[in-house]
Amino acid sequence: MLAGGGAAFVVDLIIYPLDTLKTRQQSRDFIKTFADPSTKTKLPSRQLFKGLYQGIGIVILATLPAAGTFFTTYEAAKSFINRHGSPLGLPQPLVHSGASAIAECASCLVLTPSEVIKQNAQMLQQKSGGSHRSASIQALKQLTASGSDVGRKLLSGYTALVARNLPFTAIQFPIFEFIRSRIWSRRSGTTQSKEKPGATEKQTLFETGIITGTSAGLAGSFAAVVTTPMDVVKTRMMLAAGSSQDVEQGAHDRTHMSQQQPTRYQARGGLAVAREVISETGVSGLFRGSALRAVWTLVGSGLYLGTYEVAKVWLSRRKEDNSEDKAFI
Repeated sequence: MLAGGGAAFVVDLIIYPLDTLKTRQQSRDFIKTFADPSTKTKLPSRQLFKGLYQGIGIVILATLPAAGTFFTTYEAAKSFINRHGSPLGLPQPLVHSGASAIAECASCLVLTPSEVIKQNAQMLQQKSGGSHRSASIQALKQLTASGSDVGRKLLSGYTALVARNLPFTAIQFPIFEFIRSRIWSRRSGTTQSKEKPGATEKQTLFETGIITGTSAGLAGSFAAVVTTPMDVVKTRMMLAAGSSQDVEQGAHDRTHMSQQQPTRYQARGGLAVAREVISETGVSGLFRGSALRAVWTLVGSGLYLGTYEVAKVWLSRRKEDNSEDKAFI
């Protein structure tokens, strides 16, 4: 759990600016807010690249419990399915998909409130010379300004988050496990166990990190592009929760970069939001930010799972060494 949470924390700090750019690019009024109306090419203005770490505070608080919940549930579910599914002869890709799906449902319960706060914080425009309050706190105040339906707002987009993460992990983990297994098999020249590919004493932590990171990065970038439409819908729904007509923007040192109407989105499901995106920008609108997601996931998943696997192997070997020392004594 600690290994997974620590890996997630380091990765989030590194790739967070890409996540902020992706959120702003997917927002409903991206073109109207960031585009220069005097140019035909509508290039983004400098404002797009300001405050790239806005909302990082809530991410720091939520990363460890969310990632820890996922990895703890994933390992437990994978072990349970393998143990009870052996008589049925379940293929390993199905086992990994099922385990990751269960883990994602549990993790999303922890992650959704922080995602809502984070994405609304990423859309705040700080005025120059104003107070430098935490963007996460400003976003939370904006979400609770009306004094009602706070719980619903903080859980806004949970179904869209699950709808994005379930297929993402269902696609990524089987491909990740397959690629890693094939690389280890070719590396060692022998047929390795599918459950613990390449589990030999000759493995070094460096090799483990490189092979795991490469496999995870390739699988994750592919899954990221495929699931971008669900990510666009999730972004729209979560930003809608923070767009409140009751907030007097002039009384605060901030303006919200999106002009979404909260009642319009809060009353709609993901399918309705997806239809609106298509009506506004066509099918291509559902893939806005896919390139950023692919790069972000390539780097993020590679570092994330690579670091996690190295930490897990290191802790396991240390535990075995301690057991051997005690047995010798």
